[in-house]
Amino acid sequence: RIFIIACGTSWHAGLVGKFYIEKLARIPVEVDIASEFRYRDPIVAPGDVAVVISQSGETADTLAALREVRSKGGRALAICNVVDSTIARESDGVIYTHAGPEIGVASTKAFTTQLVALYLLALRLGRACGRLDAENCRGLVSELVSLPRKIEQVLELDGAIEEIARAFVGARDFLYLGRGNQYPIALEGALKLKEISYIHAEGYPAGEMKHGPIALIDENLPVVVLAPNNDTYEKVVSNMEEVRARGGQVIAVASRADDNLKACSDALVELPEVADDLMPVLTSIPMQLLAYHVAVLKGTDVDQPRNLAKSVTVE
Repeated sequence: RIFIIACGTSWHAGLVGKFYIEKLARIPVEVDIASEFRYRDPIVAPGDVAVVISQSGETADTLAALREVRSKGGRALAICNVVDSTIARESDGVIYTHAGPEIGVASTKAFTTQLVALYLLALRLGRACGRLDAENCRGLVSELVSLPRKIEQVLELDGAIEEIARAFVGARDFLYLGRGNQYPIALEGALKLKEISYIHAEGYPAGEMKHGPIALIDENLPVVVLAPNNDTYEKVVSNMEEVRARGGQVIAVASRADDNLKACSDALVELPEVADDLMPVLTSIPMQLLAYHVAVLKGTDVDQPRNLAKSVTVE
């Protein structure tokens, strides 16, 4: 069994990692918030592995969770960005993300590299477990190699995303919706907006909208909907139609926008297509850019948001 343990943005990466590992290696994965993990007296058996994710490698809650796992006979694999950090030293193995120094408090490029590291881990586990043959693995790696070019295409949409930010900068609340591996990106988009623009935002599974959040929707609530072209696309478009029917404003992030999606979007960011497993890497970038431009327009400190620290070294 595999635990993925992390805090904040790294936890969101871990949620995507669960999709990767369970799909490609068929190993059950449990994702835990580090600050909650050890206080529930987790059941850890010899042979269990904790994948602990931390940009700095010094996050106090994640380090405590790592020690809890090892004290119970489990092993730990770290995914972190800082070489020779405490978490890296105390783990049985480490995958360095090599994102380079990340100066801004809100994690962006570290998140991207965490997703890629988790994907590579899932590929390796899939091969080791016999779930992926060499030919399938080569095809998946080929998709991964295409990512930098497609990320550049997404970055070229920066001007359009800035215009969307101008249209919605006055909103007091945002709702972010996603299904499947896009739900963690909805959480991450909401967190980024909160962190650097100080606007209340909430990420939610799109299918759960009718179980409560739909009561919040009116003409003053922008709803960011992640709608890549995958097997839940039609359901996500249906969610968008529900928002529009109640007066909500929809900002859609899609990879192949058909007429139905365009008809129920107030603003649209259209991304290049990539394998569905890798789409979270692309959809996270408009989330980061939207938060950035809203914050700049509001005049908040994008690099050093109030009350936040880059590395949380206290519990």
